[in-house]
Amino acid sequence: MLILQTDRDSLLKPLQAVTGIVERKHTLPILSNVLLESRNGVVQLLATDLEIQIHTTGMENDKGDFRITTNAKKLQDILRALPDGAIVQLEQADNRLTLKAGKSRFNLQMLPADDFPTMNVESSAQIAFSLTQEALKNLISQVQYSMAVQDIRFYLNGLLMQVEDNQLRLVATDGHRLAYASETIEGNFAKTDVILPRKTVLELNKLLNQANENITVELLNNQVRFTCNGTVIVSKVIDGKFPDYNRVIPLDNDRIFVISRTALLGALERSAILANEKFRGVKLFASAGLLRVSCTNNEQEEAQEELEIAYQGDELEVSFNINYLTDMLRNIHSDDVQLAFGNDINKSTLLTVPNQPNFKYVAMPMKI
Repeated sequence: MLILQTDRDSLLKPLQAVTGIVERKHTLPILSNVLLESRNGVVQLLATDLEIQIHTTGMENDKGDFRITTNAKKLQDILRALPDGAIVQLEQADNRLTLKAGKSRFNLQMLPADDFPTMNVESSAQIAFSLTQEALKNLISQVQYSMAVQDIRFYLNGLLMQVEDNQLRLVATDGHRLAYASETIEGNFAKTDVILPRKTVLELNKLLNQANENITVELLNNQVRFTCNGTVIVSKVIDGKFPDYNRVIPLDNDRIFVISRTALLGALERSAILANEKFRGVKLFASAGLLRVSCTNNEQEEAQEELEIAYQGDELEVSFNINYLTDMLRNIHSDDVQLAFGNDINKSTLLTVPNQPNFKYVAMPMKI
């Protein structure tokens, strides 16, 4: 029985919006599937891993109602492999889904749609607000690289979203560096914190592809819901207490200079070629009017770069993991960056954008 006929891209685009959270191999096999449902002439797609759930509205359908599940990644791979503009037909028979396109034919296994689990989503939100997708994407890009990866302190494997008064703040840290960014939003809210899982942050960032369109953010009891572009992401939040980021941000670093972001990034990227592959260390030497960047490795090779800076303070020498600096410089969009060092070289360094108090980045030095 023919249940859907459409062009390849009309099915592939909504499928790609939901399949990012699907694991190819799952202990519960049906969670490797996507739920396709046609109601009232519109096809909807849903995927979940029971921690995060994505639901999107797809194409129109005049072939009647249906509700099926099939392997999400295999269906996506097939559609990707078909030529642009191909007309796709889906036929359902027993527990098989047949996909036809031109002279190509694929038989896919289905599992009962009634067995497909979905998250229980709370209906009422404690806090709800909207902002442009571009604004949220910029916030995420400025901080997400500082999230921890598989840290035993599970609350660091995510991103703090804090709402207070008319401010939305995002903070991420892995214990060695911390990134903070904020944006003004409409409303006046009581201070509320949630920790978004890493997977949620990555999927949300992919969804934000229509810069001038709004996204609605709703903080539920133990969940958060994002709605935009006809797609809804619902995610559980990490149950834990995020570190007090205000205690980490140094306020009295007084050895300060401003430098071109692109010039510093270029010097670091070139120097990184000869950095120790394991420790990734870089030394910064600052003296009157000059910043020297230096990397060495176990083969006694060395890279040196010199940059002019407007600095007349005491000489200083400090070392960092070079990735901590390049990650930040690649993800902010400004002409200049300001570095503020303390009198103690073992103290954290504050990197900011001149005249932009809504971004702060803290990097701990390392010993080489």
